[in-house]
Amino acid sequence: MPLHPVVARVTERIRERSAPQRSAYLARLDIAANRDRGADRLGCANVAHAFAGVPDNDRFRIVAERAPNIAIVNSYNDMLSAHAPLGSYPAILKDEARRHGATAQVAGGVPAMCDGVTQGTPAMELSLFSRDAIAMATAVSLSHDVFDAALMLGICDKIVPGLLIGALHFGHLPTVFVPGGPMPSGLSNSDKAKVREQAAQGLVGRAELMAAEQAAYHAPGTCTFYGTANSNQMLLEAMGLHVPGTAFVNPGDGLREHLTREAARTVLGIVKARRFAPIGRIVDERCIVNAMAALLATGGSTNHLIHWVAVARSAGISIDWDDFAELSTVVPLLSRVYPNGSADVNQFQAAGGPGYVIRELLDAGLMHEDVLTVREGGIREYTREPVQEGAGLAWSAIGASRDEAVVRPAAAPFSATGGLKLLTGNLGRSVIKVSAVPQDRHLIEAPVRIFDGQEELQAAFKAGELDRDLICVVRWQGPQANGMPELHKLTPPLAVLQGRGFKVALVTDGRMSGASGKVPAAIHVSPEAAAGGPLARLRDGDVVRLDADAGSLQALVPQAEWDARENALMPQALRDANGLGMGRELFAGFRRGALEAEQGACTWL
Repeated sequence: MPLHPVVARVTERIRERSAPQRSAYLARLDIAANRDRGADRLGCANVAHAFAGVPDNDRFRIVAERAPNIAIVNSYNDMLSAHAPLGSYPAILKDEARRHGATAQVAGGVPAMCDGVTQGTPAMELSLFSRDAIAMATAVSLSHDVFDAALMLGICDKIVPGLLIGALHFGHLPTVFVPGGPMPSGLSNSDKAKVREQAAQGLVGRAELMAAEQAAYHAPGTCTFYGTANSNQMLLEAMGLHVPGTAFVNPGDGLREHLTREAARTVLGIVKARRFAPIGRIVDERCIVNAMAALLATGGSTNHLIHWVAVARSAGISIDWDDFAELSTVVPLLSRVYPNGSADVNQFQAAGGPGYVIRELLDAGLMHEDVLTVREGGIREYTREPVQEGAGLAWSAIGASRDEAVVRPAAAPFSATGGLKLLTGNLGRSVIKVSAVPQDRHLIEAPVRIFDGQEELQAAFKAGELDRDLICVVRWQGPQANGMPELHKLTPPLAVLQGRGFKVALVTDGRMSGASGKVPAAIHVSPEAAAGGPLARLRDGDVVRLDADAGSLQALVPQAEWDARENALMPQALRDANGLGMGRELFAGFRRGALEAEQGACTWL
C-alpha cells in the first residue's frame, strides 16, 4: 500500500522544518561514531578506572581482545511495580553478552518515581521534571564513553521518555530498550473506577477503597490500564527500538527472560555486523511519525503530546500539535483499551496487541515501512509475535483480530479518526483525549467555576457546590507555575457529577494522565496562566464552549470586554507553596526555564 498522502505531507513538513537542526545533529553523531573505540582512545589511567571493578576475564576481553562493551542504564527500584523485575536484568544481560564474546557494565542508574504513589500530593510537582532529570542521569551514565552500544532498562511514565532523550544525546550508540511487561489482570479497571466514584461520594470507606486498589495493583509489572507507561511500550514497538513483541509479555512468563536475552543479542548484532543503526539514525522524522500514528491509533496517553515533542527535539526534529492533529484526521482508532474501553492491556495483547496494530497501519499506508530499526528485518518484524520454540525464540504471524471488541482492522475501525484532538480558540491551544469521551459529551457549553488548585475543586465537590452544568477551570498548573502535575485525582468527582446527569468538563493548563477518562478534559492549555496565558483572564461565571468535534475551546465573552481584561495573578500563597517541601526547592531552575507544553516542557534549551 502506498503511503497515505496526509502522512507523506506531514512527514515532509517535519523534514523541511527540521532540516537545519537535524543536519547539525547528524554531523555531531557522525563525528562521535567515527572515533576510535573508547578503550583504545582514552588514556591508560582512564581505561584502568573504567574497568577496575569488572572481573578479570571481562577486563581482558575489553582491553586486549577489543570485545564490544555494552552500557546498561537501569531505572530499577521496587517502589515501581513495573520496575521491580529490572533488578535481575543486569546479571542476565551480562551473562548473555559473555556467551557472545562481549561484556556489559551497569553504566548508571536513573531515578524513577511512581505517579500512582504521588498522585494528588506535592511530590507530583516533581513528576514531569523527573523526565529531564532522568535524561541528565542517562547522559552522566553514558559520559564515561567506553561503550560500543547501550541497553535502556525502563518502562513507566517519565522514565522511558527520559531514557530516550538521554540516549539520543549519545545518538552514535546502537541502543535497544528493554521492558518488563504488565502485571497479570486483577480487579478490572472499570470496577476499580466504580469504587473510586463511590468513595468520592462517601458511599464506601477507606477499607473498601483500599481493598479495591490492592486488588487492582497487586503484582510486579505495569498497571494494566492503557496509560502513559503502556503507551510508552506501544510507541517503542512502532519506532523499532524493542525486540519485536516485547512490550506486553508478563514478568512471570517464561518468554520474558528469552526476550531480555534477545535484547543483548540484538544490540550486539548491530555492533558485530557493523550495521550503521545507531539510535540517532533510527529516530528520524519517519520514525517519529510512526510513533505518532501508533499513539493516535490506540488512543494513547495525552502525556505523549508533550514527551514526544521533547524526544523529537533531542534528535534535531521539530514537531508540534498541528502535526498530531492532521495525522489524527486520517489515522483510525483501532483499539479500545481502558480508559477507552473495558479491556486491559493483557486482553489487548491476547487480541493481537502492538503487532496487530502496526500491521494494520502499515498495510493501510499510515506508517512508514522504509525505516531503520534495531532489527535487520525492519519494521515488518514488529507485525509478528514472539513464541518460545524449544530453548529459543521464534516469531509467528498474528493473523486476524482475536477479539474485535478490543482491536479492529483499519478497514473497520472503532472510529475513522484518531484518539486525540487539538483544540484552539481564545483560551489558547490544548488537547483532548476524545477516544475515552462519549460522543454526546464532545460539546459542552456552560459557565465556569475557577479553581487555583485541585484541592479547591475537591473541597467544592464535597460541599455540594458543583451539582450543575459547569466547566471547572483549574489554573496555575503549568510547567512554570508548579511543574505541571497530573490532576488524575479529579477524575472521580467529575465522573460522579457526569453520572448525575450534569454536563461537566475540565479545562486546565495542567496534565491529566494516560488514564484520562470519560469526562471531557481540555488539558495542557498553552500558554499557561502563569506565563500570561488567557486562562488568567477568565472569571467565575464566564461561559466557555468546548467543542471536541470542531476542535475549539472558546470563552464566550464579548471581544471588547475580553481585550480589556487584565490577567489575574497567581495568588502569592500558592506561588510560595509551589517551591517549598518535598524537594521542590531543587527544581526551581527547572520551573524558571521550562518551555510551554507544546514545546515539550523542555528545561534544557
